[in-house]
Amino acid sequence: MSNTASKFKIGANNDSMIAELFPKDLSLAPPKLDVPTNLNFNVRIQMDGLDFLSTLEENSIPVAFFDPQYRGVLDKLGYGNEGVGRGNARCSLEQMRESTIQEFITSISQRLIPSGHLFLWMDKFHLCSGFTSWLEGTPLDVVDMMTWYKGRIGMGYRTRRTSEHLVILQKKPRRVKGVWRVRNIPDVWYEEVRRGGHTHKKPIRMQSELITAVSNPSDVVIDPAAGSFSVLEACQNSGRNFLGCDLNG
Repeated sequence: MSNTASKFKIGANNDSMIAELFPKDLSLAPPKLDVPTNLNFNVRIQMDGLDFLSTLEENSIPVAFFDPQYRGVLDKLGYGNEGVGRGNARCSLEQMRESTIQEFITSISQRLIPSGHLFLWMDKFHLCSGFTSWLEGTPLDVVDMMTWYKGRIGMGYRTRRTSEHLVILQKKPRRVKGVWRVRNIPDVWYEEVRRGGHTHKKPIRMQSELITAVSNPSDVVIDPAAGSFSVLEACQNSGRNFLGCDLNG
């Protein structure tokens, strides 16, 4: 049993222990970020994500989101709708090979401060088939996962999809105390997102809660493949500074 777990007693008042593990003020203090002149906070930037990451200082960012445009699901699961209906919009986006995804994750890990977090969006195919090879050579550990229940049925060859998954990664050293301030976020999150616009919209309230949990007001949150720029809206809702880009702006 871990030292933390051993301190909790069934039926005991654990309020003081909870307050110690989940303080209101986070102990992480990112350095002041010197942003290149071609980048601006809290706007949509049209730029290649790897080029964007290369301009940022290492060990300077507390929070990152990454939503890869997965190629694997198109290569290995033949739904038969890749150029039809909703599948047409999905396939019109530039797809990422696994080597590209790994390159993104490696670069993000270098920009994160120690004990910083990467929230990695994951589809069911890659969650089941394995994604740990993307983390090889990085100081990132899987520390948790959330499931986003969308409230509507989607594609699927056998079962139909109603959810997506968010893998929570932390840069070493792994810490909870002074790094994660919120203790009431459920691991299954229900939030409907309006149809229309970008084909891969993400839940703004869910992302806002996670940003609030692991960062302080005015901290910088990055997203190098921003898509619908839902993380920008989440930052606006939570009082953080967004810095991110997408190939399509």
